[in-house]
Amino acid sequence: MDETTRTVLQRVVRKVPATRLREVLRTWGRVPARQLDLLDFSTSKFVLFEDVRSLCEVNSALTELLMSLFHFIGNPAQGVWRACHLTEPDVELRQFKEQFKARLTELISNVSVKIKKHDDEAVWIRIAWGDHFHRPNQLKPTYVVHHLQTPYVFVYNLSTKHKPLLYQALVLATRHGSMKDSHLSGKSLTSIRDFLMRSYQQAFPTKYARPLQEKNTAPTNPNIEKEHAEQEEKRLQLACEAFGEGNVPRLETATYKLETRYRGSGNETLNNREEPFRALIKFSSANLLVSLNHCVSAGMAETPVTPLLSSITQKGKNYFVITDKGSGNSSQSMVQKK
Repeated sequence: MDETTRTVLQRVVRKVPATRLREVLRTWGRVPARQLDLLDFSTSKFVLFEDVRSLCEVNSALTELLMSLFHFIGNPAQGVWRACHLTEPDVELRQFKEQFKARLTELISNVSVKIKKHDDEAVWIRIAWGDHFHRPNQLKPTYVVHHLQTPYVFVYNLSTKHKPLLYQALVLATRHGSMKDSHLSGKSLTSIRDFLMRSYQQAFPTKYARPLQEKNTAPTNPNIEKEHAEQEEKRLQLACEAFGEGNVPRLETATYKLETRYRGSGNETLNNREEPFRALIKFSSANLLVSLNHCVSAGMAETPVTPLLSSITQKGKNYFVITDKGSGNSSQSMVQKK
């Protein structure tokens, strides 16, 4: 076992919780089942790693990398995932595997690619990048998740240098016309996937007010109480229409990049500038959609909801560029099929 393979295996054993390590090793399939039952998972990770390493049936230097892929499939919320959008047709799994590996190796000589189909029909790809002078770096891989029957691709840890190579390989392998950024990112892969595929409870405009839960409040003027109840019902309906209701996808941020003329009062210096006023505004929360819903329904934000916020769910994005020519027009990075 070479030093790179040893380091990758050691990192995965250390990262996987002891309660899940047996399941990951069994899925990996490199440790015989009868010997796996003899491992003591209550010992330290250092001792456990040495036991696993000694039991491995090493056929090549890259077999241990499959374990890294299996671990990442089971624990995808380890960084920021970015969504991309393919346009036009789809392709079957076997053909996709062959075409993707062939196209990527044509674009870059030293590259390591591992592909695995998950239970939810998603194709997981692990890519280690190299160049003409260096072997693939197995310690900093890129992960790609693609549902073959959808146009969506989710990417983790992709550098600017390798972005056009990956996009071009995906476009050619899937026989799509182009690929562009969706301007949607988040730490939860499941959430941004459900967000793009609209797999969450949504509310739609209605002329019928929704009933509110009863509250034990002191007696008040019936007319005032009725007016307050109607306003509260309206705010709740508008909040759910804009940001969903119930168990909504978890987004942590929404970013707005402003490139507009300054329109404030009392500052002639900024008002007379010809070049645009630039600023970056970022909203962050443990669950941004839930927080925005609460702000609107509780009356802390004005209604109707501004399109700058409702566009998060309507356009499926959380990064926007605001210009004088139009609001919410994000600059799109696109790769066309050659």
